[in-house]
Amino acid sequence: MDARFPVIAALLLTPTYAFASGSHDKGPNGGTVADAGSYHVELVVKSNTVVLFVSDKKDKPVATAGFKAIVIFNVDGKAQRIPLEPSGEAKLSGTTATALPAQPKGVVQLTAPDGKTAQAKFQ
Repeated sequence: MDARFPVIAALLLTPTYAFASGSHDKGPNGGTVADAGSYHVELVVKSNTVVLFVSDKKDKPVATAGFKAIVIFNVDGKAQRIPLEPSGEAKLSGTTATALPAQPKGVVQLTAPDGKTAQAKFQ
């Protein structure tokens, strides 16, 4: 068994109050916005592509060079992990082999270039 499985399961099962806040408003790119530590993240899902836009608390785009992220969605009762890499000035993206629902539920773990991590939960 993968040693990371207990961590993934814990993230998926952690109540919303353990994070800075759950998902809330619609963002400028049509996705759902949530707080992830000192960042705002907007999650946009189209078919099998996942894009994560990153901004600061004042909604100013943050350059994502050196960032990485992992999205863990619960799709049909199964955890689906999607690594995200920088793909533009203020976004990270990744793809999966199967189509995803437009508003999947799950967790994003964002890692900054300095190694600090933050999580956001999307419900």
